[in-house]
Amino acid sequence: MNAETEMLYDCAIVGGGLAGLALSIQLAKQNKKIILFEKETYPFHKVCGEYIAMESWNFLESIGVPLTEMNLPRIKKLRVSSPNGNIIEHSLNPGGFGISRFTLDKILFDIALKNGVTVKDKTKVDDVQFADNNFTINTFAANYIAKLVCGAFGKRSNLDVKMNRDFIAKSKNDTANYVGIKYHVKANLADDVIELHNFKDGYCGISKVDDNRYCLCYLTSAKNLKDNDSSIERMQQNVLMKNPILKKYFTEFESLYETPLAISQINFSKKAAVENHIIMLGDAAGLITPLCGNGMSMALHASKIASEWCVKFLNNEINRTTLEKEYALQWHTTFNKRLTAGRIIQYFFGNQTVSNIFISSLKPFPKIVNKLVALTHGDSF
Repeated sequence: MNAETEMLYDCAIVGGGLAGLALSIQLAKQNKKIILFEKETYPFHKVCGEYIAMESWNFLESIGVPLTEMNLPRIKKLRVSSPNGNIIEHSLNPGGFGISRFTLDKILFDIALKNGVTVKDKTKVDDVQFADNNFTINTFAANYIAKLVCGAFGKRSNLDVKMNRDFIAKSKNDTANYVGIKYHVKANLADDVIELHNFKDGYCGISKVDDNRYCLCYLTSAKNLKDNDSSIERMQQNVLMKNPILKKYFTEFESLYETPLAISQINFSKKAAVENHIIMLGDAAGLITPLCGNGMSMALHASKIASEWCVKFLNNEINRTTLEKEYALQWHTTFNKRLTAGRIIQYFFGNQTVSNIFISSLKPFPKIVNKLVALTHGDSF
């Protein structure tokens, strides 16, 4: 057994995206011994819409991200189209800002290292076992011991399968699964607008991020891809470009990627906030539809909630049962309405006929649009 195997960490975090990195920083600032595992190598791109609601601004700055100095695009307007090209335009208050995951994750990674977090990137966790009030985290290289484990491993992981989580069984049906595709593009669009364009069984978002580029990211059913011989290019031609706005964008915009980033088996079924004594956060705890544009804010907010309860446990102020119960309760209280609203809105925008009617019907009623936006955004935390 090597030295690292024998070392006891206060908390092991599986997954080094926004939720995992932000949590590691907060716990390390409380003088806790933290190890974080990430299967990729920093920095790296991720399939993500890259719009963050302003509710997260103060929190990110509080953990050391210098947002004010970065001159990031401020998103203050919303533009939505139906599959037939009908458009709604609306103001966003307070709106959000754009930043690429490559940029933001790298900044958080550097902050984590500076605060003493042990980061094991390019390290896949094969299993997590709980016994004798501690966790054993198994990787190919070594095993690690921790008092707590927090799962921030994204939309779907091998650990989800090993734990036989409920949503895994439900996701075996192709009709419940989605694929996400992302590009960075050069575009001549407004800096302060996030656009959401609907097409048959999917929707595409585009908004400006750092370094004078735009994130173009879309979600669609796995069936759409399958029906087009699993060809992304063919699907874009035959499905997305039926929307005249998307036809213009895919024809005119220059992609900054040789090939787009893709992720499959995305599922929006309900998930447990605590599973096998593991504290779940980010997409591992529940996934909001990208159309609602707030998955990143939810991940960051969940990290703050998890940090507060984990610190109480590690300081021996509460026991494990109380930690798990109170975290799950606060997670659901904070996010359940947002997740439910996201699923409902996804239905209206995911169906071609319904989407055309819905957009047309909303145009004369800006107050309803205000309420829909409010349902998917939260207060500053």
